[in-house]
Amino acid sequence: MAEGKSPLKRAGAAIGGLLLAVVAGYLGLDQAQERGSGTDSSGTCALDSLPDEAEETAADINAGGPYDFPDNDNQRFGNYEGVLPDQDSGYYREYTVVTPGLDHRGPRRIVTGGGTEEDPETWHYTDDHYESFCEIPDADT
Repeated sequence: MAEGKSPLKRAGAAIGGLLLAVVAGYLGLDQAQERGSGTDSSGTCALDSLPDEAEETAADINAGGPYDFPDNDNQRFGNYEGVLPDQDSGYYREYTVVTPGLDHRGPRRIVTGGGTEEDPETWHYTDDHYESFCEIPDADT
């Protein structure tokens, strides 16, 4: 006659199943947060899909300032992470997108490239301090 699983094996299987459910739940929540960042599957993000503060920063850029962090904004962005396309030094400039409730610059930025200070060729948004970007095709309107 076959014996049933021991209580220890059943407990181990239950803990393993619980751990798997927790990991799957965490990954599912992480994907939902990414969808809420304004990025679509093509790597672009319409300006109106981003936080209101990004629209305010874009307006400041188009106006040539003033900026919320004048010592840090409108400065050269080195693209040291290599996430954006390779360009000559000085091509990219960065600007802080204010995060309400923080007493520092936070992780959100708009990075522009090429063109002039008030009319850049390219616009990119990051909400994770340069780990990923989406291109903002309509920021210069």
